[in-house]
Amino acid sequence: MRFRFPFQRELPFEFVYELFSLLAAIILVHAVYVTLVRPLAAADLEQQAIRIEQEENYVPERSVYVVIRDLEQEACFVLMLWAFAILGYKGKTVIRERMLLHENLIPIEEGTKILYSDARSFDRHIRSLPDKVVHSFLPRCLLAALHRFESSRSISDASATVESLCQAEGERLDSELSMIRYIVWAIPSIGFIGTVRGIGQALALAYQAMEGDITGVTQSLGVAFNSTFVALLLSLVLMFFVHQLQLLQERLVLNTQDYCGTRLIRHMEVGPNDPV
Repeated sequence: MRFRFPFQRELPFEFVYELFSLLAAIILVHAVYVTLVRPLAAADLEQQAIRIEQEENYVPERSVYVVIRDLEQEACFVLMLWAFAILGYKGKTVIRERMLLHENLIPIEEGTKILYSDARSFDRHIRSLPDKVVHSFLPRCLLAALHRFESSRSISDASATVESLCQAEGERLDSELSMIRYIVWAIPSIGFIGTVRGIGQALALAYQAMEGDITGVTQSLGVAFNSTFVALLLSLVLMFFVHQLQLLQERLVLNTQDYCGTRLIRHMEVGPNDPV
């Protein structure tokens, strides 16, 4: 017999998606680094060392593989891919919600009025839609407004219900971006860790520079500056997409409130003895 404890619950799909997307990002980026980036970076450094010995005035060129070859840059790319996976999931959800704004979920003609006694029939019509649609944000707002109008017979109460739901939804969407904001903060922090590590290695090799061999010091300083450069560049790119997603979410909330006002609330009508 298989026992189930009271606190056992199914893991939410979004959590499972984020976990597996992190694992996929780690495997993909590490595989690219092991098979491509680090071998090519080592080959470039070896070739540059040979040319430095052979050519007196040779100036080494900055290779992309050398710039991104260290552990800190690898970690930054893992976090960036993870953030893009989360952004893609949330962006797809927002786009699917926005598509409902083009649907006529309230089949009412222009000039028709909705009385509180008609609210239940419109409620049944919305609930007859597929479950995936009914649990979306726009149908939930419409159902809440209809329930409030039916119970209170007040148009202002129905409008206030929609407004409060939209405000709560906006706060919820903003709070769900906390993980992405953490990743955006973590990427430059990892770059600064690489900077500290590189400077520490350069100081440890200072005795070689005193003897005339500055190869180790320059490579360590390269680690310091390359890690910060890559981290700041990736954070700039990622922050652009974060703001685009936030803009889509804010427009979704505002357009949903406008949809409820123009497609439902303005058609509501109360009797002479009912509150407005």
